[in-house]
Amino acid sequence: MFGITTLGWIHTLGSLPAIPAALYMIVRFGRIKPDSIAGRIYFICMLIGSLTIFLVAKAPISPAIAIVTLLCLIAGYAAHRLTFLGRLQKYVETLLLSVTVFLLMVPSVSETLRRVPDGHPIAADQNSPVLKAALEIVAAMFIVGVVVQFFFLARNAKRQALPQSD
Repeated sequence: MFGITTLGWIHTLGSLPAIPAALYMIVRFGRIKPDSIAGRIYFICMLIGSLTIFLVAKAPISPAIAIVTLLCLIAGYAAHRLTFLGRLQKYVETLLLSVTVFLLMVPSVSETLRRVPDGHPIAADQNSPVLKAALEIVAAMFIVGVVVQFFFLARNAKRQALPQSD
């Protein structure tokens, strides 16, 4: 179905839960929160997706995207340990993990539009105007999302810095 191999389904079904986990955390916490249960699910699913892409991807760029995703994922989850960053820790963590969401969404949107509905996909090829528009929307959402997350991080930092009155 959809021209996906068994290994492709393992890759897809293993990484797919990362999307609702990321969405939940962004709505609930305003960012990917590594120390939450959803954060752990996100990490595991992204790890599965990033590692299995080497076995299923046909596009020459796919391994490079997988490596960047893995590096951003691991660095994002380790950012809280980088004490020399000081107040920038949460910003670095947020940016790196937002990049992983973006790198998950680009192939997810692309593959979905090029495979669904089965036999008559919405986007016939990589040059489809529908596909290009969808990827532009994903890129815009990434940029706006990072700006909004940074705004909320800054606002929360200011709130915490204000003296508390009884």
